[in-house]
Parts: sequence; structure tokens; C-alpha cells
Amino acid sequence: MVQVMWLAIAALATFSVGYLGYSRYLARFVELDDDRETPAHKYDDGQEYVPSKKPVLLGHHYSSIAGGAPIAGPITAAAAFGWIPAVIWVAVGNPLFGAVHDFMSLSSSVRHDGKSIGYIIGQYVGERGKDMLLWFAYLTIILVIAAFAYLIGLVFDAFPWTATASIVYIALAIVFGVYLYQLNLPFLPGAVAFVALVFGGVWVGLEYPLALFAREGLPAETIVLLGDSGGFLPLANAQNPNMAGWVLVTVFYAFAASVLPVWVLLQPRDFLTSSLLYTGVGGMILGAIVGTVVGFTDITVTVGSAGIDGVEITSLTTQIPGWTGFWHASLGPLFPFLFVTIACGTISGFHSLVSSGTTAKQLDKETDARLIGYGGMLGEGLLAVTAILAVSLIAGGTDTLTSALVTFPAGGGALLTVFGLGVTAAATFIGLVFVSFLLTSTDTAMRLGRYMLEEIVGTPETDLERTVTNRYVNAGILSLAGYFLVASGQWSNIWPLFGGANQALAALALLVATVWLANWDDTKQLVSTGVPLVFMLAVTVVALLVIGVYRNPTALLAGEYETTVGAASLVFQSVIALVLVGLIFGLVWFSYNNIKEARGGLDRDAIVGGGGGGGVEPGDD
Repeated sequence: MVQVMWLAIAALATFSVGYLGYSRYLARFVELDDDRETPAHKYDDGQEYVPSKKPVLLGHHYSSIAGGAPIAGPITAAAAFGWIPAVIWVAVGNPLFGAVHDFMSLSSSVRHDGKSIGYIIGQYVGERGKDMLLWFAYLTIILVIAAFAYLIGLVFDAFPWTATASIVYIALAIVFGVYLYQLNLPFLPGAVAFVALVFGGVWVGLEYPLALFAREGLPAETIVLLGDSGGFLPLANAQNPNMAGWVLVTVFYAFAASVLPVWVLLQPRDFLTSSLLYTGVGGMILGAIVGTVVGFTDITVTVGSAGIDGVEITSLTTQIPGWTGFWHASLGPLFPFLFVTIACGTISGFHSLVSSGTTAKQLDKETDARLIGYGGMLGEGLLAVTAILAVSLIAGGTDTLTSALVTFPAGGGALLTVFGLGVTAAATFIGLVFVSFLLTSTDTAMRLGRYMLEEIVGTPETDLERTVTNRYVNAGILSLAGYFLVASGQWSNIWPLFGGANQALAALALLVATVWLANWDDTKQLVSTGVPLVFMLAVTVVALLVIGVYRNPTALLAGEYETTVGAASLVFQSVIALVLVGLIFGLVWFSYNNIKEARGGLDRDAIVGGGGGGGVEPGDD
């Protein structure tokens, strides 16, 4: 057993070295210059292009990227392979792979007028490359919706107190939006009041836990809205009717949130989420350190609805194996599945959509990209570390991958008891933190998916194009596709496919950055982006092929599904995996030819800098 404090300290050490050393080198490498006008100033329109102060933009960027995935992925990986490989991949991969990815995505977008990575690749390899990348991102968005809807349903089912607290939180975000943007009332007193009310929502949840359908194990005081009639839902047999009902509610929520004006929910909710994020992440890390140095009072964790009964925690030390082997029965081999299971927290393609979609349009000065792009990813790595700390405290909590997921609020709550909170109250709060991230990521993903389909179609010219780009139809397509994917009911099917697609998108974002550097100047080395690019391509192609060609077909032949819808979902997952692989090969081929032409070949000198061929300036496209 190891004190969990040392896991946090190890990650903090590597992150500090990365930020103080490597990010400084990268900032010089891409020639960040505050005298160069950023797109936010060049195209300032008061809506999308808006120069933002560094702390404000950092908060917005961080809350946008730090969703539920850096919690779910590390928990799943630690349960499958042990906490040692999970911590190593986060502590080393984040500063060398993920932070480089985010920084380069942001920097390349800033040098291309704040355009998306799809636009950038299109400038160098043509419209076909742009459309292929956009389709890849669109399919990844569908997987995001599926994975996060599953997670939210799981947490709401296991922690009915959190379900109530989350409903209060969403309602408060809407009222806060009206307060700010319709009534034009002062920000500071409103912010203080609404943040306090969000924390008060935890008390409401403790008093009035909520479930949609009855099931065994729910607290006696739970308010059940719809009785026990949920057996018709696709996930009811694979999980239970209550969990299945919450998944459906989540999809409806994401649909509504993605079509509403941003002032109604998105903007006020992001602010409230950031307050939960800072309190939850900071509280858990501080709790691990204080509880180890000052002392920890023994507690007994019992959350019957989550299957946790009478677990005693006498010290803040790891209670799960540090290493379980190279193979897990549900996930498969450590390579490639460790590296796609922990996606967000180490490296995440979704971040390239945020960095080049919104953040680049708000960057006040070029040098701000170092803190916001590179530093923001390190901050998400801390969230991943807290997830590993929390799950490692609960003995027996990793018997299955699903049980590990619902262990996080209990383990995180145990860390907060150092500050005098009760176990149930602390677990409910951490559950709210978890769900607030998941809700943020789910509806943001659906909104981004809407934008992508609109960009793929371009200016609608036919009735069909006008129909599919209608925001309600567009969001409806995403909702139905995401919900259909969840119907397989198996976390070990859903999450690796999402992780593979997300990590492949990260590889493609690194590919975009490499193409940009190759065309910018033939003295620019391609190693900083090329090494993580090659590794992530190998990881993701192998993972997607295993899922599409072997795992899902094997499960179908063995009858490992609950319903006909579940079987169809597995087929759909395989199709998506194989389509993604095809798109990867196509984009790599186009980009390879472009780099080869720009550098006059791909010998050693062309890769490390100094090759012949010349290039264009980064702003000349």
C-alpha cells in the first residue's frame, strides 16, 4: 500500500517540469509574439471574436475541456490494469503528449485567423481532407454523447441525492442567465449568491433524493417519480430501469441545451461549473495531503444504492492493486487499451475542437497560449489524478469496471471528510462535481456537432440540406445516434470505442500541426509533434481495428447482448470503428504527400529541421 498523497506529488512534479521547461521551449519554437495581432483583436465583433483577459479565458477554456472523461477514463484504467500504469500514463503522457497537442492546436488556429483544425488541414491538403476531418470529428461527437449519457445515468442511479442536486444546479444556471442577461443585474453579488445556492443544492439533494423508477437498494427516503414501469427501455435489462431512464433524460437535456441560446444555459452554467471544479479538485488534492500529514480519522463508507456497504477507511493509502497484469478480461491487452481508456487527462482530441473552435477567437496576446493551452491541459491532468486517488481508496470498489465508476464519488467524498464533512454529504457533492462536468461536456459536444454538420454541408442549396442543418433536426440526429450507441449496455464496449475515436482525433490534430510546421519553414523540426503523432496513430488504429473486426463480431457470435437493439448497437459500433480507420488512413496519406512536397522528401534533415523545399509563412494562407 502507498499513501495516495505521493501519487499527487509525483504528477505535480512532472507537470511542473513540463510547464517550466518544455512549454517555454515550445513558446519560443512557434515564435509567440505579443506584437503580432491576434484574431480576437483583428476580427473583434463582440460575439465570437472577443479579446479576453488571461485568467478569464483560462477559466472558460478549462471548464470546457475538463469534463467527465478525465474522471471516467483513469478510474476505468486503474480498475483494469492497476493504479501504477494509470498514474504513469497521466504523469508522463500529459506534459509530453496532451499539453503539446492542446498548445499546438491553439497556436496553429491563432495563426490561421482563429479557424478550426478542419479549415487548417483544408488549406494544405484540399477540401477532401477538410471534409474527412470534419466527418471524423462528427462521429467522435456522437460517441461523446453516448459515453457521457451512460455515465450520467450511472451516477444518478447510484447516488439519487446527486440527481436532485444536479437538477437544482441546472435550474439555478438558467435563473442566473436570466439574472445576468435579461435583467442586467450586477455580476459580483449574483455570482456569490448563485454559487452559494449551488452548494445549498447539495443539502436539498440529501433531504430529497430522486429516482425515476423503483429498484432494489435505493434509500428509503427516495422519491420515485414513475414507479416500477421502466422495463421497456433499451438499457433496463443490461443495467436497470432507473439507470436507463436517466440516460434517456440526459439525451433530452443535451438536445434542449444545444439548441437554446448560449446565454440561457451555456454561459452561466460554465461559470457555476468552474466553481465546483476548483472546489472539488482542489479539495480532494488538499484532502489527500492534509489527511496524510496532519492525520486521518477512520470512517466507514456505506452507500447502499452504489453497492458500497461498510467499507472501512483507516488511512489514505491505496486499497486496490498497483498492477494487475497486461490483460484485462473485458478491455483486453494493456497496449493499446490503457492508452485509449485514459483519453482526457493525458491527451484528448476533443480539446483541439475547443482550442481551435472558441479559445483561439478570444486570445488577447499570443503569449497567453502557453498558460491557457499547455497549462490548461496540465490542470485537467490534476483532475485525472484525483480520480485515481479517489478510486484507489475503496477496497473492493474495482470488482467490475462499472462498480469502479460509482466508487469515485465515495472515494472523493472520503478525502473531503478531512475537513469535517459527513461521508454522504461529501459523496453527494463529489457526485455533483462529476455530473456537472459530464453535463457540460455532453451538451457542448452536441452543440459542436451541430456546427460541424453545418460546416460540412456549407451553404444549404437543396431541401434536404436545409432540413439536416436545421438546428432541431441536426441535434435530433445526434441525440438518436448517441442513444442508439448506448443501447449495447456494456461500458467495456462504449468507452474504448469513444477513447479510440477521441485519441485518433488527437493524432489528427497533431497531424494538422505537423503539416502546418512543415509548410511554415523548412528549419522547423517535426519531432515535438511527430513523435506523439506516430505513437497515437499506432495506438488508435490498433484499438479501433480490434473493436471493429474482432471484439464486437465475437460478442455478436457469442450472443453477448441483452436485446436485438443491443445487437444492432454492436454492429453500429463496428461500422463506426472501421469508418474512422478509413478516414485516418485517407488523412494521413494526403498529409504525407503534402509534407513530402513541402520538405522536398522525408529524410532525417527534413524531420529534424534544415531540409530543402521552403515553405510559406504561417499567416500567408
